[in-house]
Amino acid sequence: MGRRSDNNASAVPWGALLAVIFLALAFYCGTDPFKHSAIAEFPDFQTYYVELPPWSQVPTERDSENLLQKSTIMFKDQVQGPESVAFDPLGRGPYTGVADGRILFWNGDSWTDFAYTSSNRSEICDPKPSILSYMKNEHICGRPLGLRFDKKTGDLYIADAYFGLMKVGPEGGLATSLSTEAEGVPFKFTNDLDLDDEGNVYFTDSSTMYHRRNFLQVVFSAESTGRVLKYNAATRETTVLVRNVYFPNGVSLSKDGSFFVFCEGPKGRLRKYWLKGEKAGTTELFAILPGFPDNVRTNDKGEFWVAIHCRRSTLASLQARYPKLRKFMLKLPISAKIQFLLHIGGWPHGVLVKYSPEGKLLQILEDSQGKVVKAASEVEEKDGKLWIGSVLMSFVAVYNLH
Repeated sequence: MGRRSDNNASAVPWGALLAVIFLALAFYCGTDPFKHSAIAEFPDFQTYYVELPPWSQVPTERDSENLLQKSTIMFKDQVQGPESVAFDPLGRGPYTGVADGRILFWNGDSWTDFAYTSSNRSEICDPKPSILSYMKNEHICGRPLGLRFDKKTGDLYIADAYFGLMKVGPEGGLATSLSTEAEGVPFKFTNDLDLDDEGNVYFTDSSTMYHRRNFLQVVFSAESTGRVLKYNAATRETTVLVRNVYFPNGVSLSKDGSFFVFCEGPKGRLRKYWLKGEKAGTTELFAILPGFPDNVRTNDKGEFWVAIHCRRSTLASLQARYPKLRKFMLKLPISAKIQFLLHIGGWPHGVLVKYSPEGKLLQILEDSQGKVVKAASEVEEKDGKLWIGSVLMSFVAVYNLH
């Protein structure tokens, strides 16, 4: 009896100590006194529930050979954050937008300045040693993301994260603004675009709450203020086609122009928007992806290549289901960079998936260890090669399909 009493007595201080530690941690996370958390600079930050597709519907296929590790790294440290890769109607290029706000053109021997989106460029836009060092001045220097050429006119259409939908002629130079708002709501994060044969542009505004330099906060919050829009070339009017979207990103028309697909980042899926036929003006699920998508591009066969910035992880699934848990973790004294690494499964890894025009999974290519292709923002297929851009990397990766 006496021994049992001693055990009980010793258990009380431990229980009290644990309670004190828990309360101290809760107080710290509630107040973030030293402003070390990933959301310290966002006092009104909120997290939202995301209804992810059930695991049973998530593709389980993997590239066991990690074929993307056979990619060739090109232009290392010559291009900072090449999100989008495009070729002009004559097949020249690639062209790409970089972190300092310029759009560059590869002439076969070297990179040359082709266009820019800001008329207010100065020394603050000069090249810097790291991609992240550009972010504080993006709203001044511009940040071109999605690029598409009009095959008829040779004009380059640009989705600039800060300056909206823009266009520049075949000779390049300063781009002109086409649209900066819809329904009286300014764009905050213009992301990607595609255009039809009539010159109408379909594009995404990823958030009406956060700018691109705060893209991690968009990811962490899972807010759904994103929009999919249309710019009418004839009337010059911009209309909202789909609203309340979770981080809409890439958009690409089908080969026959009857629909386009767009990426929903936090939900890990592609949605289809019908442009023609009985379903015109409606949306439906196109494909559930093995991870969280960035951009999508259509190849000459009408197939869709999707760049996946990471595979879906158990932690990401838990955080999607329990937003209070996500906010608690985000208030810990852990940097946004580390939180992002936790979100993507521990380390950067590139994944590319190809879908048929009907939404059937055709192929997966990946570098699950992140040895060569650490991240993928977009993939453009041309002449049997995949040109892989990444907003986080300082190179373009090229994978030979044959």
